[in-house]
Amino acid sequence: MKYDVIVIGSGPGGYVAAIRAAQLDQKVAIVERESLGGICLNWGCIPTKALLKSAQVFEYIKHASDYGIEVGESKVNFPETIARSRGVADSMSKGIQFLMRKNKIDVIEGTGKLKKGKKVEVTDSDGKVKTYEAGHIIVATGGRAKELPNLPLDGENIIEYRKAMSLEKQPGSMVVVGAGAIGAEFAYFYNALGTNVTIVEFLEQGLLPREDADISKELGKAFKKAGIDVRANTSVESVDTSGETLKVTVKNRKSGKEEVIECDVVLSAAGVSANIEGIGLEDVGVKTEKGQITVDPFYRTNVEGIYAIGDVVPGPALAHVASAEGIVCAEKIAGLNPEPINYGNVPSCTYCSPEVASVGLTESAAKEAGYDIKVGKFPFSASGKAKASGHPEGFVKVIYDAKYGEWLGSHMIGQNVTELIAEVVAARKLETTGHEIIKSIHPHPTMSEAVMEASAAAYDEVVHL
Repeated sequence: MKYDVIVIGSGPGGYVAAIRAAQLDQKVAIVERESLGGICLNWGCIPTKALLKSAQVFEYIKHASDYGIEVGESKVNFPETIARSRGVADSMSKGIQFLMRKNKIDVIEGTGKLKKGKKVEVTDSDGKVKTYEAGHIIVATGGRAKELPNLPLDGENIIEYRKAMSLEKQPGSMVVVGAGAIGAEFAYFYNALGTNVTIVEFLEQGLLPREDADISKELGKAFKKAGIDVRANTSVESVDTSGETLKVTVKNRKSGKEEVIECDVVLSAAGVSANIEGIGLEDVGVKTEKGQITVDPFYRTNVEGIYAIGDVVPGPALAHVASAEGIVCAEKIAGLNPEPINYGNVPSCTYCSPEVASVGLTESAAKEAGYDIKVGKFPFSASGKAKASGHPEGFVKVIYDAKYGEWLGSHMIGQNVTELIAEVVAARKLETTGHEIIKSIHPHPTMSEAVMEASAAAYDEVVHL
């Protein structure tokens, strides 16, 4: 069978690329070995947010008296919490099936492998092999949890995010290795439900080490208040799984002091590895570097007719990035002239509580780049909407170039800030200046006012501070 486009992998990069190609009158097939929607929809973005919502609801109930509401004793039904999350993922996967039918995209179940002559060999669950041909093949096979040499995953004692989302029993204690978005979100979730959580992060900044230092510090305060123990600048040396409890040996990288932490389970959240093995890259001569596929700004590999998007290529391993790459790739294949992605304007979101969102340069990165900057910060403690909602913690921080007013970056921490960051992304795309944001009327009372107020603070025009 011959297609215009075959996409290998149906995650947020693959299925979006397939739909956009179909919209542009291409005959499209998509190859998937597990479930439509990939890791993001089935084991990542969507079901984790369902888990986090359950944790937030439980916290609301525990603090109901703060809102003048008296409730009886409450407790967590852990299996039902997990079941709800899986149900949300299943319903979303069915939505992708509908989109495939709507756009007349053929879904081929099985494991895809590149073959010479622009062909894809697909092996189904019964071991049967069929070969398909296409003018263009997009590799969108995604990523998996990175396995550290001294933390071999066994699915029982040392687990990764997929297992953390489907445990049958809530652990009494947990060590989370890695304080990026995945680690922070799971640490919040399990702590909120009553698990004793310790986070171990190799880098010195600690929580969310790639975020602005002020954000990391603020989240550290919130996690400490919640009872989460964060060990920054610390390495995991070994895990002894021979006893009734796990014994995790950690070492402070500054002092060299070692310590043993006992827990029920270790969650490895140390990043993502690209799924590039066993898909025929070597057979057809596709170049890779440092475990990822090398591509140009339109996601063309060195082999004509073969493309790659998402976690298998360099760049942020984020669902919205993969989707954007899929659209650019599909439009280029169809003969359009899409604009290459500006990776400097990609938003990053972490959905723990308080939430974290950012885009652009951090304050330190802006200074290192040689900018003369104006920095403004507006705390949610001065926001009427935040106060009324019962979540006055956190702030919005903005960074502008002092010479031209260019919006270099913004960093937020607080309730629902992941919904606010899009304003900054759009404004930066449109090359909006600080003064234009200050003069843009924001509705009151809203959390979004903090963006305007922080901008005003940068230019010494803030009213409510």
